[in-house]
Amino acid sequence: MDLYKVILVDDEEEVREAIRKRVDWEEIGFTVSGTAENGEDALELADVCEPDVVMTDIQMPFMDGLTLLKKLKERFPDIRSVIFSGYDDFEYAKEAIKLEAEEYILKPVDAEELRRVFLRIKERLDEQIKQRRNVELLSKYYEDSRPMMKEQLLIGLLEGRELQFDLERYQKDFDIQVESAFYCAGAFRITPGQSDKEKLNKNLMAVSLKQIVQERFKGRLPVEAFVYLDTVSVLARLKSTDQYSIFVEEMDRICRIAHKSLDANISAGIGRVYGNAESIHTSFLEAKDAFHHRIFVGENQAICISDVDPTSNAEDYISEKQIRHIIRQVKIGTKESLEKEIRDFIEKIKKTEFGLNQLKIFYAEFIVELLRLMRGHNINISETSLKGVNTNEEMDGFASMDELADRLVFLAEDIRVKISSGRMDTTRKLAEDAKQYISDHYNESSLSVDDICAHLGVGTSYFSSVFKKETGVSFVTYLTNVRMNEAQRLLDTTDEKSYIIAGLVGYEEPNYFSYVFKKHFGTSPSKYRQS
Repeated sequence: MDLYKVILVDDEEEVREAIRKRVDWEEIGFTVSGTAENGEDALELADVCEPDVVMTDIQMPFMDGLTLLKKLKERFPDIRSVIFSGYDDFEYAKEAIKLEAEEYILKPVDAEELRRVFLRIKERLDEQIKQRRNVELLSKYYEDSRPMMKEQLLIGLLEGRELQFDLERYQKDFDIQVESAFYCAGAFRITPGQSDKEKLNKNLMAVSLKQIVQERFKGRLPVEAFVYLDTVSVLARLKSTDQYSIFVEEMDRICRIAHKSLDANISAGIGRVYGNAESIHTSFLEAKDAFHHRIFVGENQAICISDVDPTSNAEDYISEKQIRHIIRQVKIGTKESLEKEIRDFIEKIKKTEFGLNQLKIFYAEFIVELLRLMRGHNINISETSLKGVNTNEEMDGFASMDELADRLVFLAEDIRVKISSGRMDTTRKLAEDAKQYISDHYNESSLSVDDICAHLGVGTSYFSSVFKKETGVSFVTYLTNVRMNEAQRLLDTTDEKSYIIAGLVGYEEPNYFSYVFKKHFGTSPSKYRQS
């Protein structure tokens, strides 16, 4: 079994090392994953190693032990804690109990007592894991989750997620038949009337409409119906295309029935019939597009996409979906992943009946999406390769699909680089602003990472990561360096007493200032001045 992870937190290094060496941690089922000299460092360490137990002193600079435990409980609700302190204070003990600390023990820490404490904690951790692995509990949870998981599978089909799952296994587990000769998707839209307090709200109407759909199709056609976003979605599995007319007739009839029973306007859109599961998403998009045509043909009826938009081509939907995939790579991908996305799509087009007009539309939409992305990142078009692009002229000039692919890669990569550069500039500015804030407030003893994050308007985890990446050190280390450099300057250029200088650089306790100074420079403030 894996060892449980512990972090030790105390502002005295010799205390931390004594605790680390006093117990054979592995023998009792633990490993010390790291140590920290204050609460701020401990939070950063916990984010990295995700400990099972934290053992912390109470009195520490920057962030005391009780505050540390509160913050750790927010981030890691299951973390176990041990508080040790030289202060035999009942108030501390009460606060520790509120924080669900496992133990409250006094310094100096007795090795045998510490061993007994962690053996008790190990028993509780083992029991927690045992419960989580309990087969009966997991089986019950799985059974309770099956309806939701089944619905997630159907939603995945409608949304057009890649079919990387084992359909045969999923069909068995969820008691759902997916494989079929043909598929067709439908979608109902509910528009409540001038309702009063006694009428059903839209969510309840959707649930009622779903029941009507299930009742009407029972014994006629195999369909799955469920509430999805603001629609009641329907997926029909057809043995032959001849059954399409049955599906349309029943969907139309349901609109009229639901209109009367729910006292609301109900419209249904119906997509085209397709012979593979990958095209369910296309049929669903067509269905949603179809019921938007109710503005022309009226409410409370089923509307087929083939009736209102007979010239529509499934490839239009494919290109729209692909553009979204490419734009995602422009935003967060690498040069290699972006180029692969584009060239894979062009290879797919070569195997279809994509016409020239469709290619022109695709190219124009692609440029529009890049421009929209640039606007969101405040990129000036005059500074990019998109300046002066004329999609119609360029399309007429391409001698091959590979030339089109080259052009798409060139334009998209230009924007990707600028977005990436802008993101780096943002993190660099964040670090510079933080350093300036520290320079202005280092003399305040209460200065913490929370103060800086509140000033900058960012989260502590994000800030800590960015600051360390840009400066090479943690916030606490950087602040200590600033304070020590200023203390050194004051010792060199003034006759102020050491305790005065301590206050000037943000230390309320002169003794602690001397401790930090000696640790930083290898000598005490008084000996430094003498030398």
